Amino acid sequence: MTPPPTAISPARPEVVADAYSDQRPAWVRLATSGDHKAVAALYLAAALSFLVLAVCELVLMRVQLIVPDNTMISAEIFDQLLSAYGATAVVLFGVPMALGLMCYVVPLQVGARGTAFPRLAALSLWLYLAGGITLYASFLYRPPDAGTNPLPPLSDTVFSPTAGVDAWIVGVGLATLGFVIFAINLLATIHTQRAPGMAWRRMPLFSWAATVGGYVVVVTGAVMVAACAMLLIDRQFDGVFFDAGEGGSPILWQHLSWFFFTSTYLVILLFAFGAISEILPTFSGKPVFSHRTIVGSLVAVGVLGPLAWMQNMYTAPIPVGWSYFAMAMAVALAIPIGLLMFNWLATLWGGALRLRAPLLFALGAVSTVAFGL
Repeated sequence: MTPPPTAISPARPEVVADAYSDQRPAWVRLATSGDHKAVAALYLAAALSFLVLAVCELVLMRVQLIVPDNTMISAEIFDQLLSAYGATAVVLFGVPMALGLMCYVVPLQVGARGTAFPRLAALSLWLYLAGGITLYASFLYRPPDAGTNPLPPLSDTVFSPTAGVDAWIVGVGLATLGFVIFAINLLATIHTQRAPGMAWRRMPLFSWAATVGGYVVVVTGAVMVAACAMLLIDRQFDGVFFDAGEGGSPILWQHLSWFFFTSTYLVILLFAFGAISEILPTFSGKPVFSHRTIVGSLVAVGVLGPLAWMQNMYTAPIPVGWSYFAMAMAVALAIPIGLLMFNWLATLWGGALRLRAPLLFALGAVSTVAFGL
């Protein structure tokens, strides 16, 4: 005799406590929460706070350069502002801004209740904040002054004996480690927590962009964490990784660091491409022209972009063949971006456009990319 339907236990039993009330203050609940929306809100708030600092540093530097022989800021302070600004604008603002929005939107798009590992999401946030605090705590004693990218031997203790460069290394390393942990959590969520029926071919384009960006962060972020560890060992423990006099290679730091910094710009670009690909069909009243083509273009951008890191090493003594390789990768990157442009324009063609703020910003971004190509 089979039991009645009401007696059959559900496949996934749940415990629901409607009467539970958390008596902790709201800020404590937010700071200790593993919910992806709370973590995303803190990511965005921290990124915007660092944006304010970056803008202040940029304004001070531009005011100094507005007239020749200006004496408002000394050369030493200018170097310190420039060193902090580079890490702040890219590592502490640009990347976490993109990751924060991905953390908020992607679980909702794929039908997940949250991220796969909520505690890892919180850990990534606090590592990022620890990195930013470490960098700016150096302003209490001696800020870094070795440039936006502290190249050896300028970053050696011979030329930069103060702890400012150490603060830059530890701050950027901690923040990057947080990004790698976040990307692993995001990829695990996308791979394992998608709702039933959410096949890869049906996944929204913003989530596809987050997937490609997550893989880029995992690969290149791990390289930067290793490079920061090697540079710190050279400075504090007499290492020889980048010491040419002891058999090391200063140019190795350039390869490792520019591989990461080139990819950070790429993550921001992928985030923007994914957002544009969602906004245009929504405000044109049409489905996206070719979902598969856009997905393939995003993957191609994620693969080709990091391979063009040597285009930043203009004066480095690298073999000319590698320079040609970097140039070829940079030129090849125009092909998938051009396909994205074609699909965006085809999506807009003949649509019932609603000229709201999101569409206007998206059209401005599309026109800027078109001029850049």
